[in-house]
Amino acid sequence: MIFFRIGANAILILLTESSFESGPEGIMGKRTIDLAERFKALNNEMIAFVENCSDENWRKVCPGEQWPVGVVARHVAASHFGALGLVKMIVAGEKLPDLSGAAIDQMNVKHADKHRNCTRDEVLKTLRENGGSGVDYVAGLGDADLDRIGHVAAAGGDLTVEQIFENIILRSAGEHLAHTKAATGA
Repeated sequence: MIFFRIGANAILILLTESSFESGPEGIMGKRTIDLAERFKALNNEMIAFVENCSDENWRKVCPGEQWPVGVVARHVAASHFGALGLVKMIVAGEKLPDLSGAAIDQMNVKHADKHRNCTRDEVLKTLRENGGSGVDYVAGLGDADLDRIGHVAAAGGDLTVEQIFENIILRSAGEHLAHTKAATGA
């Protein structure tokens, strides 16, 4: 038996060796555990960065995004961690919205404009809520759920739930975090 600690409430989950094999939906597997751990680590790293960001650094512009550091952090908390909504739709067997890359870019610009004066407290609250619920949600998935497929128009085709986590939530959000650190010298 293995005890695994995960989730916003630090719930201990008892797993047997057979739990790590791909199997029926709802049984956490190795891939699910890995994604949940990585998601939690990214969220914790973003929270620590925001907590320690000075007022001066909060307003510095990230060269890649051309947005202030605070706006980039909020973008990750709201948009990237909000991509969990796509995952939930795929797992539920629902059709994803047909959004193009240009439409997403336009939504991102509107988001940046609307939240250009966001506060650290606001961003921390969003990171804690969306990150915590995201970790809890992925921890409740089975490996079979990670293989479910949805059509993501902006990506030009079909993606699995695991690919959405890997590419949108982890990789892209991680790149944004790296940009905020580069802009502030952290």
